[in-house]
Amino acid sequence: MQRAAIVFLAGVGCSSPAGVIDAAPPDQAAAPDAAQAASFSFVVVGCNRVEKADITTNNPSTANLAELDRTFAEIAALSPPPKFLFFAGDMVYGYKDAATLQPELAAWLAHYDASPLAAAGVELVPVPGNHEMQTKQNGLKYAYPEAEATWVAVMGSRIRGSNGPAAGGADQLQTDQARLDYSFDFSGTHFVVLDTDPVGADGSVPTTWVTADVSAARASGAAHIFAISHKPAYPSPLSAEGGFTSPAVRDALWTALEQNHAEAMLSAHNHLWYKTRPASTWQIVAGNGGSLLESTVPAADAFYGFTLVEVGASVTVKSFGRDVPSAGYLAPATPAKYPTTLRDTTDITWH
Repeated sequence: MQRAAIVFLAGVGCSSPAGVIDAAPPDQAAAPDAAQAASFSFVVVGCNRVEKADITTNNPSTANLAELDRTFAEIAALSPPPKFLFFAGDMVYGYKDAATLQPELAAWLAHYDASPLAAAGVELVPVPGNHEMQTKQNGLKYAYPEAEATWVAVMGSRIRGSNGPAAGGADQLQTDQARLDYSFDFSGTHFVVLDTDPVGADGSVPTTWVTADVSAARASGAAHIFAISHKPAYPSPLSAEGGFTSPAVRDALWTALEQNHAEAMLSAHNHLWYKTRPASTWQIVAGNGGSLLESTVPAADAFYGFTLVEVGASVTVKSFGRDVPSAGYLAPATPAKYPTTLRDTTDITWH
């Protein structure tokens, strides 16, 4: 990836020298042509939890706060501000039981509510990840009902829908997914939020429900369709984390997205930034939120940041990133030393 020469310095209030933007992405410095202006935008980022060995009592959220605070501040400084922040899972370490998960989620949410991003009015839409939904026992990772209940209890006010599938049904679900897999509409755009680790079906999604949902959205005239999940259908080949457990589930999901002209599925789980286009629908992996990056990522592509999606007559994905601190992934990442730059721009308009 070739990074842009213009940098994004959050929190700078004075006028900028040529080529440097004060708290705004590079191409938002000048007023865009009206025909090209985005109707609205949203941000996706995931995977910010720390490693187990780095959990401390003075950080009950178990988040990489140095990187999280940079991301919150920089998203808050975007002009115009995005409508949504989809946090695509692994915001906390979890991976044990509900008694551990609940205070971690509550601390994370309190940290968000005290951030400039919340003050800017950007709406948080949390998406469950495997660290929120699963436990790890005797070397096995599996989702458990208490985690689902805890997620809904803590994140309930931020969950934007309740139209997901009930237990049983064509997808043979073991638990009610009404508020874990759901969809909502905004400004002619249809969003499908997916839990990729439902109880009894880890590494999958309810494809019958998804197919019916996106088909109905397309039939009703949705201009754009996006799926947001934690685990990707098509993971990066550089990642050991993988994606869906079943190729059949992956293919059924992708068929539904393709047939209904979804622009993209945006995910995380792989600790890196990655894009691929299996057919017409794009897969964007935005798992570079602050967790320890994959050791296989080339140095030139090892960066933390966030992904901005601009939605209008066309749809553009922009990856903003800053280099990993030389002192380690938890070290402070000051804008002066680690500026955030535009790392990748992709037109994902449906063709």
